[in-house]
Amino acid sequence: MLKKISVSQLRVGMHVHELCGSWLDHPFWRTRFPVKEARDIDRLADGGVAEVWIDVSKGLDVEDTGGDQPEVSRADTDRRIDAEQAREVDVRRPGRASMGAELERASSICQKARGAVISMFSEARMGQAIDSEGALDLVDEINASVERNPGALISLARLKTADDYTFMHSIAVCGLMLSLGRQLGLDGRQLRDAGLAGLLHDLGKAVVPAGVLNKPGELTQSEFDLVKKHPQLGHAILIEAGTVGEIALDVCLHHHERMDGTGYPYRLQGSAISLYAKMGAVCDVYDAITSNRPYKNGWNPAESIRRMAEWSKGHFDERVFYAFVKSVGIYPVGSLVRMASGRLGVVTEQNEGGLTTPRVKLFFSTSADARIPPEIIDLSHKGKADQIVGREDPEKWDFRDLDTIWADDPAPPSRPKAA
Repeated sequence: MLKKISVSQLRVGMHVHELCGSWLDHPFWRTRFPVKEARDIDRLADGGVAEVWIDVSKGLDVEDTGGDQPEVSRADTDRRIDAEQAREVDVRRPGRASMGAELERASSICQKARGAVISMFSEARMGQAIDSEGALDLVDEINASVERNPGALISLARLKTADDYTFMHSIAVCGLMLSLGRQLGLDGRQLRDAGLAGLLHDLGKAVVPAGVLNKPGELTQSEFDLVKKHPQLGHAILIEAGTVGEIALDVCLHHHERMDGTGYPYRLQGSAISLYAKMGAVCDVYDAITSNRPYKNGWNPAESIRRMAEWSKGHFDERVFYAFVKSVGIYPVGSLVRMASGRLGVVTEQNEGGLTTPRVKLFFSTSADARIPPEIIDLSHKGKADQIVGREDPEKWDFRDLDTIWADDPAPPSRPKAA
């Protein structure tokens, strides 16, 4: 039997069945567990969880408990939280570079990759064989950048122009697949295959007319039907080339399938979709909705994660999606966030030890309604004086320069006035 109670009623010996509210609003990934110590309750309260569902068939009921719980110091609670957050991060990256150190290298890789992908699409359009060895060399370079700092290349690739979308999207999905693959524990060979699959997943668009792909207005039904054929078209190109493995073929054909069977081209469901195709689905959607397109502007990264979480049960494999969020953060690089102090900031880098404690560049005071000298704070540091209280919509504030603020050290320009 399930019972909804407030966290203040929670006691050692109860069994938590579910945390109330969206899981994006708190830092907990394990939502079903027995309450073994008072510190488990402290952690929920400190994380902003107000109510939970308990399973009284697996633990104590409210009426079965009584008496005071032992007091636990805040320092002990903080140490426990830090230790548990550290255990949640499955991947350690030796030789990790700072965002600033990797951005220049990542920019060079993106430019090189862009030229290579344009050539690859052109060759596919002309019926020439795909150079899989050259593509794997490119995957290795992207992988090296992601290993040094996953946020750099992935964030740069997101800043594509509408005209460059198809090419840079392939690079971004490659990087996202590599980062997600690490979080899922893939080995070196599997990572390489996943990265290649990401790079080639949209190859079928090479034979879809550019006027349709880049149409600024709404597609006609026949145009939409043509675009929806790109998985089969790409799969046929790769089959004819005969130079790539099964994983790239599978992701190319099935990255638009959905867990509830509403995807295309074959309306596959659940376990009928491979792990790699499930990965491709998440990475493809995230980059698509965060990127500027001919017919719409991209959503802010944090807003995109929130919306994907709402779709996750029908669209995405839950385990894969959770791992994806671990790899990019609840507040990915470029997210506009509101702080407890009333200041606004943009996320500049993730910290491996916690999903809700990134580095943030503060640049705006809501109380003064004005820009302030930029200040970078690391929310993972002990004794931090501020914290994120929510995501913000850049359009609400008329911020048109967020995509440069997170990567630039100089003070940002004054807030533009609405036309």
